[in-house]
Amino acid sequence: MNTPAPFDKAFLEEALRSVFAEWVRLLDLRVLAARPGEVVLALPVTATHVHAGNVVSGQTLMAAADTAMVLAVMSSLGAFRPMTTVQLNTSFLRPVAADAGHARVTATVLRMGKSLVFGEVHIHTHDPKRGEDVLAAHATTTYALL
Repeated sequence: MNTPAPFDKAFLEEALRSVFAEWVRLLDLRVLAARPGEVVLALPVTATHVHAGNVVSGQTLMAAADTAMVLAVMSSLGAFRPMTTVQLNTSFLRPVAADAGHARVTATVLRMGKSLVFGEVHIHTHDPKRGEDVLAAHATTTYALL
């Protein structure tokens, strides 16, 4: 049986369907790009994830960041390995508007040890006033490999 390359989009899309809890699958994340140790996802902005302030909730952004990092770790390992989030520190720099369409979530493994993995996540949104994508949230992560 051929095992897909660890950064293969189909491998990571299948992981989105089979590894994560059902409510995480409801984020409807899509793999845009991947390479070993780095994954870029699209997070569709839907009414489900927008709160009364007319912006995407921080909980949604943190769940997307956590999910993206698990996939980035998987892309380094070439398979799913049980792991747990030890630390997820998120700074929210600007809102992701309800009409943004999607946010881009980029997770990068900074260092992978035998039992701990350190990473960084950038979440970008489109700023129509600037006509470009801007950083909406930044997260640093630590995972324990089990």
